[in-house]
Amino acid sequence: MNFRESFAVIEVLFLAVALSMDAFAVSIGLGSKHKGKVIALALMAGTYFGIFQALMPMIGYLGGRGVLGWIEAFAPWVAFSLLLLIGGKMICESFAEGIEEDIAHITHRVMLILAIATSIDAMAAGFALTLLDVGPILACLIIGITTFMFSILGILVGIKSGTWLESKAEFFGGIVLILIGFKVLLA
Repeated sequence: MNFRESFAVIEVLFLAVALSMDAFAVSIGLGSKHKGKVIALALMAGTYFGIFQALMPMIGYLGGRGVLGWIEAFAPWVAFSLLLLIGGKMICESFAEGIEEDIAHITHRVMLILAIATSIDAMAAGFALTLLDVGPILACLIIGITTFMFSILGILVGIKSGTWLESKAEFFGGIVLILIGFKVLLA
């Protein structure tokens, strides 16, 4: 692996951490509200969030590859705009209450809905993968594993400390996505 490929993997790691912050924040909220069966809840959250955070960028990547020929000259601007919008949305959401407060019982259906809701942004960010020097399967695997780990960590943090870190995680994720957007634009 040469320097350029190594740097691209580091970029994907930053993207993975930023994208996993939604799932991390929701996991903190879930952990703070549901203290029973910690390991089962942590594995459930990690699995659902990890799988969807890995699949959605692949969908975005494939869609981006499909339109890349038409907008190739504008691709950095499109990626920048999408990452700026997603990052801005995450920052705004960091000031709002989470949806997990209304959830009384965690079921597979509830986790499916939460996983889809937290990974929609990852689909749009998948377009940025078309501009990185990393294979999309490796990138999506890194994103999925990172989200899996942050989701488990989020449940554990929520159980121990409540929700004080929840909004800070989303805010941090938004800032990182915006910075990645500027990097894509300037590269």
